Parts: sequence; structure tokens; C-alpha cells
Amino acid sequence: MSIRAVLFDLDGTLLDTLEDIGGAMNAVLERAGFPAHPIDAYKLMVGKGVRHLVESAAPAGKFSEDLLVSMREEYHKRSDSKTKPYPGVVDMLLSLKKRRIPFCVLSNKPQALTERAVERFFPAVSFAAVFGAREGVPLKPDPAGALEAATVLGIPPVEFLYLGDTGTDMETANAAGMRAVGALWGFRERPELEKAGASALIERPEELPALL
Repeated sequence: MSIRAVLFDLDGTLLDTLEDIGGAMNAVLERAGFPAHPIDAYKLMVGKGVRHLVESAAPAGKFSEDLLVSMREEYHKRSDSKTKPYPGVVDMLLSLKKRRIPFCVLSNKPQALTERAVERFFPAVSFAAVFGAREGVPLKPDPAGALEAATVLGIPPVEFLYLGDTGTDMETANAAGMRAVGALWGFRERPELEKAGASALIERPEELPALL
């Protein structure tokens, strides 16, 4: 089956957001009197939504709704301070645009922040749709968001390639019936992606067009 569309994860796939996420979470932890984490430690905490992030970052038994609210507020203030596209990502997207292959974003980041990031960092690129975390739509790895993307574009899931950097992304793709491809430049390592069902792994964004 040929690939007619691409669905992208955002954090760790298109954008390197780790410093802003980790910096915001550390600021919240320190204000609460809790120890901060090395920024790289957040690579294993992100990907399943902000609640999971705060639960993972807080000391055992210390999670609270107040911490969650504080993280949302803090990250909103600095969500694009140090964030940047990974090298080669913009050229990859422009290559897809030139070939008239539609593409979307599916993120567990809140919808407003997902839209803001796409508009801020990819002004020259036209995404067919942008899907973030929304009320009533389960987060990844539930395939609901991926299947919604297929419905919006009018393209069967089997004709989508899904590119992401975590096991959660690979599980989402497979549950939706899409081709799961792992991005090795992101937050997680090869073994996690392979175990979660990646059908292919790429080391650089410019390798993606060859898979279409």
C-alpha cells in the first residue's frame, strides 16, 4: 500500500522542546521545595501528557493538582524560549509540500500550545491539520487522534506514515493501522522504538521522503 499522507508527533520529532519543558518543571519543583532534575532526565518523562510529566517529576507521593496547574502556567510562559526545530526538519516538510503529500501534527501537548508552536516555528509550512490534547479526546497511545486525522484528510489510516520518537508514538501508529516509523534524533532510544513496533527507524529527517 502506498503512503499518501504523514502524521507527525511534535515534541522530540519536529521540535526540540526539552529545555523549555525541563526548565519549566524544575522551576515549579524548586518553588515547591522539591529537588530539580537534570534536563536530560526529562527525556523519559515526556510524551504522555502534562499530568504524567508532573507525576513523574514530583517526589514520590508529592503530586498535587496545584503542581499540575503551576506547571501549565509556567510552561505557557516559556514554551518557546529555547525550543527550536531539529536540523533538517523544515527542509523535510518543504520536500513533502513540494510533492503535494499532506501532513498533520498529533501531540499530547495542549491544543493551544500545539497550534502556537506550529505557527511560531513553521510559518512557511502548511499543515493540513494540527491536533493537540483536547477535552473528550483520549491522549496517545489511544489511536483516536490518529484516526481523526485520517478522517479529516479523507485518507485511509493504512495509507499514512506516522513519524514519532517514543514508544507511545509507535503504539499509537500501530493501533491506528498506520505505518510506524521511529525518529532516532528525539527523546528515546532505538530499543524502545523497536520494542513498541517501529517498522523502520531513521537517523535524520532527510531520510523520510525515501520511505514514501
